[in-house]
Amino acid sequence: MKLRARLVRAVLEKEILDHGRDRRSLLATLILPAVGPLALVAIFQVVSDIQQSHPLVVPVQGAERAPLLMSQLEQQGVQLERVETNPIELVKSAQRDAALVVSKNFEERSSQARSAKVTLYTDAARPRAAASGHRLELMLVNYSQELGALRLLARGVSPEILKPLQVDSVEVSSQQKRSAQLLNVVPLLLMLSAFVGGMNIAIDATAGERERGSLEPLLNNPITRAEVIVGKWLTTTSSSTLVALISSFGFLIAGFLLPLEELDIKLYLGPAQAVRMFLCALPLAPFGAALQMLVASTARSFKEAQTYLNLLNFLPMMPAMFLMLHPSDAASWMALIPTVAQVTSIVDILEGESPGLLRFGLMWGSTLLYTAVLLWGLSRVLEREKTVFGR
Repeated sequence: MKLRARLVRAVLEKEILDHGRDRRSLLATLILPAVGPLALVAIFQVVSDIQQSHPLVVPVQGAERAPLLMSQLEQQGVQLERVETNPIELVKSAQRDAALVVSKNFEERSSQARSAKVTLYTDAARPRAAASGHRLELMLVNYSQELGALRLLARGVSPEILKPLQVDSVEVSSQQKRSAQLLNVVPLLLMLSAFVGGMNIAIDATAGERERGSLEPLLNNPITRAEVIVGKWLTTTSSSTLVALISSFGFLIAGFLLPLEELDIKLYLGPAQAVRMFLCALPLAPFGAALQMLVASTARSFKEAQTYLNLLNFLPMMPAMFLMLHPSDAASWMALIPTVAQVTSIVDILEGESPGLLRFGLMWGSTLLYTAVLLWGLSRVLEREKTVFGR
């Protein structure tokens, strides 16, 4: 037993030394998991900048025809620019976010208590302009409703006659759960970090070794195929575990950097949540390592193995993205499906809940069982002469 452990350790050290020499690949592997948290912070910062209150400067044509409306807008902080020509070009050229044109018969129709037309120009292709246009539209709608209510009161009619149905909407979900929907990309990125973190090592340790002709002399040493497989598998698993750890730490740092308060998002992502998410994603490291090594060992070259694994990596993304677009309560059977179990568990953690011990045990146990089956399949593949000698 001690001898086998030493042989496995020798293979593990050999693989770590080989892959440690490729500094570019190593650097890319370590940097990749940090991209997701950084992108998340950048996106939320852009959204925060768009939603932050900023002076709303609106060019208006025909402002003199609607003095009450202009006064109402100025009281709400709108800076009006009175122009003589149609201000639509100012919006098209992105000089202004929105513009208003008051119809020529506005005064006449208003004095007759009839609907008067105001044209609002905005540019939905620009997020900030779209937000400004929405703000201005709400102001106009509120002014219209207030003016309509005053006209009814002047005629002795209650404004409630226009509201025959009063709807009270009560939200039963917690704000933590609603806020977690905005971070539904986190489970996907964390799952992928654990699943594909050791992909380059898995390819190089199998197809790469055979392409270079170094797999045959390695197996000719006084060492069993099982010991070779375990050593290479542990190296790949270690890389995936490290990538998942970096990704979890990155999301923990992102939790402190995200402008959640500015967006009125009540969500807490602290060390305890980061550790639980890491432990949920961790079973995918050995599972992904075994699966990728099995697939890569059937390829005849490094490039061919890359093609196979790039296609393979879409498989765990499909159920994960489906759950993101169509969230549902986690059923017991989901704990038995790799990637699905991890995504649903991480979503629960973000929503302020924690997977139970039974679900956690099923997730770990089933994933490790699948891993053992894949390693057995890998040993069978390496027993074929075509796999070892075919180049």
